[in-house]
Amino acid sequence: MKKLLTILLALCVASALFAKGDQQSGGAASSSLISVGIINNPPSESGYRTANDKDFKSIFTAGNGYDASFAYSIVFEEQLVAFNQFVTNGVDYILLSAAATDGWDDALRSAQRAGIKVFLFDRMISAPSSLYEAAVVSDMAQEGKTAVNWLKDQKLSEYNVIHIQGVMGSDAQIGRTAALDAEFNAGTMTKVIQQTGNWSADEAKAIVQSVVNAGTPFNVIYAENDDMAKGAVAALDAAGITHGVGKDVVIMGFDCNKWALRELLAQNWNYDGQCSPFQASVVDRMIKDIENGKALAQKIIISEEKGFDAKTITQADIDKYGLGE
Repeated sequence: MKKLLTILLALCVASALFAKGDQQSGGAASSSLISVGIINNPPSESGYRTANDKDFKSIFTAGNGYDASFAYSIVFEEQLVAFNQFVTNGVDYILLSAAATDGWDDALRSAQRAGIKVFLFDRMISAPSSLYEAAVVSDMAQEGKTAVNWLKDQKLSEYNVIHIQGVMGSDAQIGRTAALDAEFNAGTMTKVIQQTGNWSADEAKAIVQSVVNAGTPFNVIYAENDDMAKGAVAALDAAGITHGVGKDVVIMGFDCNKWALRELLAQNWNYDGQCSPFQASVVDRMIKDIENGKALAQKIIISEEKGFDAKTITQADIDKYGLGE
């Protein structure tokens, strides 16, 4: 009976995952189409993820030769259910933006045994590279280093940092945290609080409010995405604490949403790190090469990214690099 309940629960989870997605598959895939299962974080997670999901939906269409199905979750275990379901369905390719870096080895091996090729996008995982076909990703560790180097270049008299992390165990969180942790460990910066905001503006706002209520001094907020930076700023505004260029608190975010870059241009924020969401066309070209019998020229492709400073950003930068509207 217990085993039956476990199976039923897994089926319910799988149903919920796929119900959240925008299924473009209409039943059995046409033999002329390449069947693809795409596992991503939900587009509601952030402006970055909205752009990322839109990018994949614009490329992986029937008109471009694909029968694509989408599954969404920020929870590793739920993504794993979706992955295994795609293996069971016998898709040709699985594209994965992993919610966590660890725990994928067995699932990747099952896909490999089934002849399914796996592409990573957006984020890396810790599995051996022999278990996936290729990766088109951001260098999250470099994003963190670029941001922290910028912060050090500000030469503040002291660094008392509220550090708001993303979903723990994700490649983005690990990479953006590592460089700042190195400064904490070296004693060059002080950790006021380090806590996950789960990419949520509301959770980030609550974290900052707790520090303000405690009366603990701080002068830097390092938020690992724009939405959490927005939530942090809302808490400062409610408390009458100034922020931005020449103000009480330095504000740092990631992802380069247009609305966030406008905050830089207005000098209400100080820094925003780029994270490119546009991997779909690269993955598409690689799949088409494989389908045409060509060997892939690269195993891992890293997106080129930069950081933006409120003192130097221009409207042209926002128009060129900003996400959304």
